[in-house]
Amino acid sequence: MKRAEFLEAVRRNPFNTILLDRLPALALPDCWLVSGALFQTVWNTRTNRRPDLGIKDYDVFYFDPDTSWEAEDAAIRKTQELFADLGIAVELRNQARVHLWYEEKFGAPYPPLARSTGGIDRFLMHNAQVGIRANGDETEVYAPRGFDDIFNLTVRPNRTANFLPDKYREKALRWKETWPELTILPA
Repeated sequence: MKRAEFLEAVRRNPFNTILLDRLPALALPDCWLVSGALFQTVWNTRTNRRPDLGIKDYDVFYFDPDTSWEAEDAAIRKTQELFADLGIAVELRNQARVHLWYEEKFGAPYPPLARSTGGIDRFLMHNAQVGIRANGDETEVYAPRGFDDIFNLTVRPNRTANFLPDKYREKALRWKETWPELTILPA
């Protein structure tokens, strides 16, 4: 039931629906719409707000063993073209490359991943650990922590990998400004 309710809420955001419909045209391997575009849409529907309110960007993960900057840049440009008419920020990242830049940006090591869902597993909060993708006529959902924190508007730290307490607090407090109903658990 929770999965169906989650997907119904996510699709209330017209941008999510368009992204899911168009993403297969990119032909990117292991491609997922992830995190904020999904759980924040659910928060908005639960709190009777406009479905796309407060969503800073729409994150898309894919996994291509070609870890060259040029290959990812070409995919980013193609993505920007495909979604240019929407007027939203779509952030595309090859999860096979994250370990190449993460430590320099965040000051902590990030072991190489083997698939896109590995990146979802490493999000700082349980509620962020979610992704969806079109799989033929079906919508595949990856939610290793389930949906309870999302539906209950709870922000809980994910301490299993690369946990950065300062980033956790920063994001949680930023979200609290838009969704004051949130319960934020300590870092």
